Amino acid sequence: MIYKYYGPPGTGKTHRLISRAKAYARKGVPLDRIGYFAFTKKAADEAKQRMPFENKKLKYFKTLHALAFECIKFDNVNISQEDIMQPYHYEELGKKLNLHVEFYDRYNNDQSFYLGFENIYFQIIQRAFNKCIDLREEFDLEEYDPKKVDWTILNHINKNLINFKAKRKVLEFNDMIKMLTDQPENIPEFDVIFIDEAQDLSPLQWKLYDILKTKTKDIYLAGDDDQAIFAWAGADVSRFIKEPAKEKVLIYSKRISKAIQEQSKIAIGNIVGIKKQKTYHPRNYKGICEEIYNLDEIDLTKGKWLILARTVSKLKKIEEILIEKGLYFESNKGKSIRVTLHKAIKNYNAWRQGKELSEEETKDIKDFIGNVKWNKNKNWFEEFVLADDEDKEYFVRLLENKEDLDNDARIWTSTIHAIKGGEQDNVILCLDLGDKIIKSMSQSQDKADEEHRVWYVAYTRARNNLYTFKLKNKTRKAYPL
Repeated sequence: MIYKYYGPPGTGKTHRLISRAKAYARKGVPLDRIGYFAFTKKAADEAKQRMPFENKKLKYFKTLHALAFECIKFDNVNISQEDIMQPYHYEELGKKLNLHVEFYDRYNNDQSFYLGFENIYFQIIQRAFNKCIDLREEFDLEEYDPKKVDWTILNHINKNLINFKAKRKVLEFNDMIKMLTDQPENIPEFDVIFIDEAQDLSPLQWKLYDILKTKTKDIYLAGDDDQAIFAWAGADVSRFIKEPAKEKVLIYSKRISKAIQEQSKIAIGNIVGIKKQKTYHPRNYKGICEEIYNLDEIDLTKGKWLILARTVSKLKKIEEILIEKGLYFESNKGKSIRVTLHKAIKNYNAWRQGKELSEEETKDIKDFIGNVKWNKNKNWFEEFVLADDEDKEYFVRLLENKEDLDNDARIWTSTIHAIKGGEQDNVILCLDLGDKIIKSMSQSQDKADEEHRVWYVAYTRARNNLYTFKLKNKTRKAYPL
């Protein structure tokens, strides 16, 4: 039997899946016959933590890629980490082709389904693979800047990538999924399978899903088509909507305030293409949704904040403002402060007060002072002559604001895609759009619908209060257009 849960933001679709998994276990279903496949390793680990069993007993609580890694055979042998392409492989191939190729987990460090490249050619190759279509077919869709992509070069790169993998005997992440669909006999039998965030499955992963259906008695899908924002990598939201199943819409949100819900209707109301018609009820809390003109209107020295932008370039400008204001923040890249400098400052101040430092603590300070005699009459700002001046000045502003640098920052910055699944009481959302995004939206209704879903996700990261602003107040390149 196939079951499908539609879970708008905060309605607890993951909680529903975990509850069902617990129920199967209570009925006596062996834990190794319960499969729970999440979008990221982090989400899979969190699901494990919410189960009343030892993690090691939950063998199949993982990502689909991790399932493939465990089950497939490469040259009739189980694969190891050495068989998976690493960033240096892509950089090596890029050098041979005279291309800059930077491989990275596009939106987080959680081993998500979709991986990215700074190079447009590799992006097109991966998208075609995920969509299970011929590379030429993907190229002919012209969903890129035609001035930056040439078919002869694209085909040449693809052939070299295939040859490189064959010569090195290595696999890409998506190769593992493809190999598992070609080796269904290696997939174990289950009593029940749960797949969370199913709206983000690509055609390649849906092929694996079709095999998994034959390997289990029951299967549960959970997702929200309004939050399907990975079409850039080939995700197929229409398959999720059309998949025959016994459906249930979860309608009570424990996250969204009334004001946030009203704002989010702007985005999903613009979706023209295929979607599941559904209504959900917000929390009994009014909340705030206001437009501001700049960050000076908000007191960011108190409370917890999430600041979102559509693009990395816009986010960088916001982070520059935060640094200028002397505010401490974190992002997927880490803390805004230079951690080694922070440690050195603390240790130097402790030394001035009479503490005897360890060899390691002394070395940390010498990295910023140099191999010279220290003077207790001079503060760290005077003595740290080897530290970057901008870093030092930022620390002074942080200390003046009494920021707690020893703990997690109160402010988190992120692109909208990177924060999917995250939430915070207070959210500040930069509405600025880039030229590429506006051009993409004009190419097709599907592209426009995907963008509306992105902003729906952005609005609904806020639990209580949402503040929207533009970096350039007079710009017309802002959402909603």
